[in-house]
Amino acid sequence: MLNQLVLAADVKWGIFVPDDSTIAGLFLAIGMALLVYVMIQRARAGLPIPEIRRIPGLEAFEEAVGRATEMGRPVHITSYYQDVGDYDTWAFWAYLAHVAKLCASYDTRIINTNSEWLSMTVNEEIIRQAYLEAGRPDAFNPDDVRFMSDWQFGYTMGVAGMIAREKPAANFLVGYFYAEALILAEAGALVGAIQVAATSATAQLPFFVASCDYTMIGEEFYAGAAALSKEPVIYGSVVSQDITRVVFVILCIIGALLNTAGSSLLVDMLKF
Repeated sequence: MLNQLVLAADVKWGIFVPDDSTIAGLFLAIGMALLVYVMIQRARAGLPIPEIRRIPGLEAFEEAVGRATEMGRPVHITSYYQDVGDYDTWAFWAYLAHVAKLCASYDTRIINTNSEWLSMTVNEEIIRQAYLEAGRPDAFNPDDVRFMSDWQFGYTMGVAGMIAREKPAANFLVGYFYAEALILAEAGALVGAIQVAATSATAQLPFFVASCDYTMIGEEFYAGAAALSKEPVIYGSVVSQDITRVVFVILCIIGALLNTAGSSLLVDMLKF
């Protein structure tokens, strides 16, 4: 009973647990939520918001499709983990739409391989829409949107075999990958494809960096998706996160300077 009375006396504002940074964390979370809301609304209204810098890897997509067009060879794009509700899948769709539009406008064949049947149907519609917008709906071939396997290495061997047969001049590995990452990249290297990888899977980044021509690292994957899609929710969210990071860096610098001067004011405020 005594412990309960002591705990009740220590509760912050009568309802919050007496842990460090409970209230400070609440205000930071509310501030970020408001910032995200404001940026999304400004993006929807067409009002100016900070621009996402142009990532070099994004330029490589058009370069790779152009090379495939010149060589008369197809373009291949895939993502292993494609759960329809996953944020990596939504980011992948932005890249797929961009590549499909380039292929449709250049009259270049695009091959999309999949490991998840529901996402595959969405991918097919995205590519079909790209050809429709390019005024060439008859050029779309649904047989080039292919389901390989929902088993990891069944999918991997299926994609590697397709690359060996079709010999795409551009190989885009975009999304979340596991142990199949290096196998797919090596398959593309063996046929001389220009390869662009974009992933948030940090464990696979070394393999992509070693075997691909361009690699978009970590959150560049999401920033690139926002820059390509210009979708207000995605764009506004990415911009808000970057602004929040800048604020945190400034707070760290201010805290370091105050602590050097012998003041713990900022630390005490953030511990509340």
